[in-house]
Amino acid sequence: MTIVVVMGVSGSGKTSVAAALARQEGWILLEGDSFHPPANIAKMAAGTPLTDEDRWPWLRAIAAREDELLAAGQSAVVACSALKRVYRDILIGDRSDTLLMYLRGSKALIADRVSARKNHFMPPALLDSQFATLEEPGPDEHPIIVDIVGSKDAVVADALRKLTEVLS
Repeated sequence: MTIVVVMGVSGSGKTSVAAALARQEGWILLEGDSFHPPANIAKMAAGTPLTDEDRWPWLRAIAAREDELLAAGQSAVVACSALKRVYRDILIGDRSDTLLMYLRGSKALIADRVSARKNHFMPPALLDSQFATLEEPGPDEHPIIVDIVGSKDAVVADALRKLTEVLS
């Protein structure tokens, strides 16, 4: 069993990449946004960045679901911003069967993608706060780093290749 946490700022392609990995591997997809309570979504939709206090219950809910799946012998891919190390510590912690995949891209590239999105609760104005909060994973977290400069298909192919290498 394996859990892969696909992290990055809003607009980096977490959901697209995570969904493709889940389909390819036959694993369960956990969309981190679906674990947010309504108050968090309302706050973000109003352009107000979440605080750590807003995030703790959300992250613990995702981690609890990860543990349920692992206990049931199931693998999953989690799409979750996981911007700070302390957030990743909740999602990954000492779970030896949980991997971190970081979707890395420039602020300019991601701003272009976010401004092109329709019907998403995260407004482009919050991108600055996402980058201000982002703590890129360090080498001790053993991240699988996927640069998102190419097309969606190219990014997904790179993510799949790198995941396969790690799991081999």
